[in-house]
Amino acid sequence: MDYASSWDFTLANYDAVWAFMVQLGLLLLFLVLGNVLRRTIPMFRKCLIPSALLGGTLLLVVNVIAKQFDFMMVDNRMMQVITYHCLAIGFAAMSLKTEKSKHKTNPAQVLEFGALQGGTYMLQAFVGLGITLILFLVTRRGENVISYICGLILPLAYGQGPGNALSWDVNFTNTPAAQFSGNGSFGLSLASIGFVVASVFGVLHINIYKKRKELQVRKGSLSDETIDHTNPNGDEIPDNESVDKFTLQAGFVALAYAVSFGFMFLLGKLSAFTNSIAWGFNFLWASLAAMLIKFVVKRLRKDKVMHREYINNYQMDRISGFAFDLMIVAGVAAIEINDIKNYIWPIVILSLVGTVITYVYIRMVSKECFKGFEHEFFLMSFGTLTGTASNGMILMKEVDPGLRTPTSSLYILSNFPAMVMIAPLLFLLSFSAQSLSNAVIACAVFFLLWFIYTVYLFRRRIFKKRYANKAVAVWKEEA
Repeated sequence: MDYASSWDFTLANYDAVWAFMVQLGLLLLFLVLGNVLRRTIPMFRKCLIPSALLGGTLLLVVNVIAKQFDFMMVDNRMMQVITYHCLAIGFAAMSLKTEKSKHKTNPAQVLEFGALQGGTYMLQAFVGLGITLILFLVTRRGENVISYICGLILPLAYGQGPGNALSWDVNFTNTPAAQFSGNGSFGLSLASIGFVVASVFGVLHINIYKKRKELQVRKGSLSDETIDHTNPNGDEIPDNESVDKFTLQAGFVALAYAVSFGFMFLLGKLSAFTNSIAWGFNFLWASLAAMLIKFVVKRLRKDKVMHREYINNYQMDRISGFAFDLMIVAGVAAIEINDIKNYIWPIVILSLVGTVITYVYIRMVSKECFKGFEHEFFLMSFGTLTGTASNGMILMKEVDPGLRTPTSSLYILSNFPAMVMIAPLLFLLSFSAQSLSNAVIACAVFFLLWFIYTVYLFRRRIFKKRYANKAVAVWKEEA
């Protein structure tokens, strides 16, 4: 066969040559349009609605209209693939950062932040799963049966965003015992609502407590955070090196994802159980691989084997920001309206109840454990646990633009304990979908873990005698 004559770059080979670039171009184009909407419509700007969410929603609407004329504008499968991979890429870039704490932090508060994240996940899990277990029992004899497992997507959609919500929605859809047919759209819908919840309720919180004069915007600017301090100590590779500095950052992220792929491949070969958990946690394995690479680089620097600092925090932020923006646009655009018609009420109920319990729980813990900066901490935590870390940072910077409180430092340091406390939820996902009885057992485990984490967070109030002579740490801003 003459390959030279059979291969060209025309539309005859659209799927092989042009499909991905057209879909990527659509994402970037509508991301720009979303930013235009945010800049020109004051309501969107005041509510801190992410440009990526606006762009994704606009693309979804345009695609729905295009379908009425039998024109398929968006490739839903490709959008889901982009969403899946962007989650892991963003987490890998975040985990590669070598950022150090800028504040003197209280070790107890680091663990408390981790416990809060674990407690919120468990609360969302057992409440969400409990709701859909009840809905399943009510509808099981009717025509439109509500799957008992779909409520478990709530902590994934609110806590981790579109990527993981999509991944486990698809896993549950492919598990016959779950009786679920979300096809990715259920999880993506919940995650999209989570972004709106994070922005709108976060802004409402700021405005309400400002009017009550219980919240004041701290003085300070964000100049140090937004400028690329390239080579501040002279030990980073220069920009005029033979290879661009940004290319190296992308190479480190690619290496982390390659290592995680190898690990997922091995897990997939071990057993049916390990295969079920391997591919749904690509973001987790990518994070762990990035931490391993960061440790090796740090060790090589310490042993004088590596003489330059190759990882640049600013550019890693740009990579993770780009990946998460693409993830949001692609995740919203990938929603298939027909797939969620039978799940409208579960989505509405889970969204409303999830918002209320998350707001109340984080507010109570913030007042209990983080005195002196409870509002900054609340905004960071609420934004992160309903949207993404980007939402949390945006909300927190509205009241603390100079990062004068230790909130951001606590978030960085609490990543590992939070990962440990959330792990039981992640490893029970596959188990829960195997049968109704498994789901009930998992729901009980989630409740028990939430209870344990909450007792730890409120230990001073519960065990008053034991902590009677210990002063509660109150952070005070230095003059």
